[in-house]
Amino acid sequence: MKLAILSRGPRSYSTRRLKEAALARGHTVKILDTLKFAIDLQRGAPTLYYRQKLLSHYDAVLPRIGASITYFGTAVVRQFQEMDVFCANTALGISNSRDKLRSLQVLSRHHVGIPRTTFVKDKADVLPAIERVGGAPVVIKLIEGTQGIGVLLAESTKAAEAIIELLQSQKQNVLVQKFVAESKGKDIRALVIGDQVVAAMRRVAQGQEFRSNVHRGGVAEAVDLTDEYRETAVRAAQILGLRIAGVDMLEARDGPQIMEVNSSPGLEGIEGCTELDIAGAIIDYIAAQVDFPEIDIRQRLAVSKGYGVSELYIPIGSSFIGRTIRDSMTVEKDINVLTLYRREKVIPNPRLDRTLEPEDRLLCFGKRESMRAMMSKKARKRRRPVVQDLVFSNSADEGVAKRSK
Repeated sequence: MKLAILSRGPRSYSTRRLKEAALARGHTVKILDTLKFAIDLQRGAPTLYYRQKLLSHYDAVLPRIGASITYFGTAVVRQFQEMDVFCANTALGISNSRDKLRSLQVLSRHHVGIPRTTFVKDKADVLPAIERVGGAPVVIKLIEGTQGIGVLLAESTKAAEAIIELLQSQKQNVLVQKFVAESKGKDIRALVIGDQVVAAMRRVAQGQEFRSNVHRGGVAEAVDLTDEYRETAVRAAQILGLRIAGVDMLEARDGPQIMEVNSSPGLEGIEGCTELDIAGAIIDYIAAQVDFPEIDIRQRLAVSKGYGVSELYIPIGSSFIGRTIRDSMTVEKDINVLTLYRREKVIPNPRLDRTLEPEDRLLCFGKRESMRAMMSKKARKRRRPVVQDLVFSNSADEGVAKRSK
């Protein structure tokens, strides 16, 4: 495999470890400065130049895009995607995760725990917003801060109001978040690769510091996560469209709460405390994807006129309960069930004789006109139309399949 690592810090720990892991496995690898690319566009031939020379072919790209160059960096990644080069994280996934507000907006549609959060612009809305998240103390965050920079704890409503007013006067967009008292000074970082958590650590702040980031002096210790925390981390990464991610979670009384999802997670802290070869796991995952790549179903569907992927939900009391998939999704309707989600189980390519149960969710591919014909006129007017007594909803958030418990 010929791999390109997009990074402006060739000497940083994470970039060096990734290069070492690739070389140790016999791959060809180069570290390319993201800002040295030129993007050329012409009909039918998207191309990239690097340091004024036409870029040679690469099998895969591993983006390490810094926050300060997000716009240009994601443009470069997008160009690689258009050139059919496998990208460990897509431009959309990076953009989704980089903006804290956008990532929480996307996650809030799903049954994934997040702290109560509000975003306001008008001064008159600040006090009501603080009250809605539970009152002081509150956490105030810059939307694009990293490594704990731009995260403040306001102990009182008056302090919160003053901080928000100051930041807004400097043209900064801020989030106001509920302070989860039981998790003060600690959080969990789970490293997700593909559909599994490969390592996790608990970060604990030192002294009076409430931010637990390692860059802020926090101490890390390896932790064995429960299934609930593992599933939450994987789902958060997948919802945002990331294959490789560092998922930060708070340990709240009612379970894990997603704080942030990082598309370029640092490896030094988590490799140091877990003593695991995480860089090697990332390289192995990329190599496996290059050998047997996933299909971008959105692009394939763009040329499959009249067909699409949708999720069908069977509510309690549905007449479909007790019927088989074959009886419910007949061949004549031109609907194929790809995956059945039943509580905590994921059943790919379910048998047609499987009996449907309450609250089953079926990820289906089929002819849109057939699905539309199954809907009542009243249902078509709803935001989430009902297919007879099934709930029909398009794939969520620009191609990320929607799944709720």
